[in-house]
Amino acid sequence: MVKNNQIHKGTINWFGKASRISDIQHIDILITRKVRLVEEQLAYNSMGILKFFSSKEKYNSIITFYSIMNLDEVLHYRRSVRAYDRTKLIDPERIKHCLELATLAPNSSDMQLWEFYHITQPELLAKVSRACLDQKATSTASQIVVFVVRRDWYRKHARFVLDFERENIRRYSPKERQAKRIKNRELYYGKLMPFVYARFFGILGLFRKLLVNIISIFRPIMLEVSENDMRVTAHKSCALAAQTFMIAMANERYDTCPLEGLDSRRLKRILKLPHGAEINMVIPCGIRDGNKGIWGERCRVPFDEVYRRI
Repeated sequence: MVKNNQIHKGTINWFGKASRISDIQHIDILITRKVRLVEEQLAYNSMGILKFFSSKEKYNSIITFYSIMNLDEVLHYRRSVRAYDRTKLIDPERIKHCLELATLAPNSSDMQLWEFYHITQPELLAKVSRACLDQKATSTASQIVVFVVRRDWYRKHARFVLDFERENIRRYSPKERQAKRIKNRELYYGKLMPFVYARFFGILGLFRKLLVNIISIFRPIMLEVSENDMRVTAHKSCALAAQTFMIAMANERYDTCPLEGLDSRRLKRILKLPHGAEINMVIPCGIRDGNKGIWGERCRVPFDEVYRRI
């Protein structure tokens, strides 16, 4: 039974069986997902009763799918899976939704200098796999997502964020503070961001580096402003989006494997990317084929060696 839009711990009898479903909350979230398995439907009637319509053979998979994992379980479920079951298809709309969630990742100055290429066409999948050295993770993947860094979009995105911030401040800030806050944003996104992201054969980066090192004599200031430093910044932000995507995929019980071993020049040519774009990583997607693509237990150095409480 469902009360107050929540499913409490209990059992659902189906074809004479009983299975416990726990930790599923907010049925409205499940409905708005619009998840469609092959022939399954989730119905929620006015009496507040959940009914699953499916063939008897798919019973167990439905029960497993709708058992929501907590964050600990999601993180332990996610593995770098290097071989996928070709017979198990994945829904491209659910992958698209996970990419939408990836855009919620934290990123430097909200510049969002990233782009996602969701590869679903079989002939293109084969070409991308070839550019990724035909590793088993890409050759068996149902779909592939390529994360791309777009530093060449810095002016466009700075203007976009500035326009958003102006409206955001007008809507939520006290009137007496709006003018000052808008002025600060105009300085930051109208002047500073274009200045620190601008490139000209490394010369502008050297000038910025010299400038901030002189200023740092008198007060603290960010020193990583060379053209290569800003490249690292953009790639870190894109990597945060990629990690968020992989966690979202694990929550859907889909598997991924981040790859950096690839021919970036060949891949850029396949995707018709401009010179200013850079490949951040490639993430094959699918459903694990048992334990074939999982190489035993995770290898992690002892936590005490990397943890410092001061």
